[in-house]
Amino acid sequence: MISDATLADAVAKGHLTAEQANMLRELEAASGDTPVTPDDEKLRFFTGFADIFVTIGIGLFLGASAYFIRREAGDAVMSAGLALLSWPLAEFFTKRRRQALPSIVLLLVFTFSVFFAIILWLGPLFGETATKWKPFDGKNPAIEIAGIGAALAAALHYWRFRVPITIAAGVAALCTIPIAIVVASADKTPVLLSGVIFICGLLTFALAMRFDMSDPERLTRRTDIAFWLHLLAAPLIVHSLILGLFGGAALSHLDPAQSAIILATFLILALLAIVIDRRAILVSGLSYAGYAFGALITKTGFGDNAGPATLLALGIFVLLLSALWQPLRRGVLHLFPASFTRHLPHSQLQGS
Repeated sequence: MISDATLADAVAKGHLTAEQANMLRELEAASGDTPVTPDDEKLRFFTGFADIFVTIGIGLFLGASAYFIRREAGDAVMSAGLALLSWPLAEFFTKRRRQALPSIVLLLVFTFSVFFAIILWLGPLFGETATKWKPFDGKNPAIEIAGIGAALAAALHYWRFRVPITIAAGVAALCTIPIAIVVASADKTPVLLSGVIFICGLLTFALAMRFDMSDPERLTRRTDIAFWLHLLAAPLIVHSLILGLFGGAALSHLDPAQSAIILATFLILALLAIVIDRRAILVSGLSYAGYAFGALITKTGFGDNAGPATLLALGIFVLLLSALWQPLRRGVLHLFPASFTRHLPHSQLQGS
C-alpha cells in the first residue's frame, strides 16, 4: 500500500501528476481496503511514535539549556542561544530524518526565539532608560523590528528546511507589525484594533486560499501550507469580528439580539468552512457560539443548566455537521457556478 505522504512527495518531485496519484488512490479504494473520504483534512503531524519520543528529548534538552544560559547570561542571550541550538537539531531531525512533529517544534522555537531575542536586545535601546522599559510596550519600535526579523528568520528556515508551518509563522510575525503600530497610536479604539486584526486575517485567508486553489487535489506540500495559514487566519478573523461587533463588551452578559448576531455570524462561517472544505474557521467560532447559546438558554429560565445544555447543543451541532459534511458540501457547491467551484478542493468529487 502506497501512503498518501509518498504519493504527495512523488507529485511534488514531478514523478507523478495529480491525476495519476488520484488514479492510484481510486485503484486502492476499489480493492476494498480503505474508504475514500475526499474532504478529509490530512494533518501531517506525525511520521511515527518516534516523533513524540524525539520531541520529548528536544523539550528536555532545550529547556535545560535555556535554564543554564539564562542563569549565566540573561534572557536576551538565552533567546539567541535557543535559536542557535534549534538550527543544528533541525539539520538532523528535519533535513535528514524528516520527522514531522520535531520539525514543527524546532521551527516554532527558532522563530519565537529570534522574535524575543530582538525585542530583548533592542528594547532597552528605545526605552526611556535601559533598566526601566516594558518588553511589549506598543510604543517601543523593537516589536516592529522583531516582527520583521522573525519573518526573515522564518523565510531563511523555509528556504533550508521547507517545513509547511513556516509560512504561517512568518505571516504571524508580519501581523505583529501593524497590530503593534495600532496599539501604540493615541487614537487606538477597540474598533480600530479589531479592524486591523480583521484585515490581517483576511490577507492571511487570501494567501491560504491561493495555496489551496493551486492544489485542489490536496496532494502536495501546498495543502499543508494552506492548512496552517487557515489555522492562523481563523482566530484573526473570528475574534476581530466579535471584538468589532461588541467593542469588548462582556460576552457573559449578551442580550438575545446580540446572541442572534453571533449565531448568525457563526452560521455564515460554517457555510464558508463547508465551501472551502476547511474546518479551522468553524472551530474558532465555537467558543463564541457557546456564549450565545448559553445566553439564550439562560433567558429561557434554565439558567442552572445553561452550561451542560450549551455543551449538548454544540455537541449535537458538531456531530451532525461532521456526519453530513459531504452531502452538505455537495449541495452547497451546486449553488455556485462551475467556473468558481472547479478551483475548490475536491470540487469534482463533491459536486458530482
